[in-house]
Amino acid sequence: MDTGKVVIGVLAGAAVGAILGVLFAPAKGSDTRKKISKKGEDFTDDLKEKFNEFLDSISEKFECAKEEVSDYKEKATINTEEDKKDAKAV
Repeated sequence: MDTGKVVIGVLAGAAVGAILGVLFAPAKGSDTRKKISKKGEDFTDDLKEKFNEFLDSISEKFECAKEEVSDYKEKATINTEEDKKDAKAV
């Protein structure tokens, strides 16, 4: 299973559990709405943080792949030049 899906599932479960806990707690309606709003903001902040970490991870992997392709291209260019020299020598 994908790690991102697990993290999102855990965060969603925690948010639902927190909301249900607040809804069933004996408090005034205005207090309950404030608590739900705060939990929603916390959940949104956590989700944004996870998304930014995901983007950073993807960017890092892209840069590594780009470097590998560049190295491969450089090696191929060197090999081609050597093959040209060998062909002229023959």
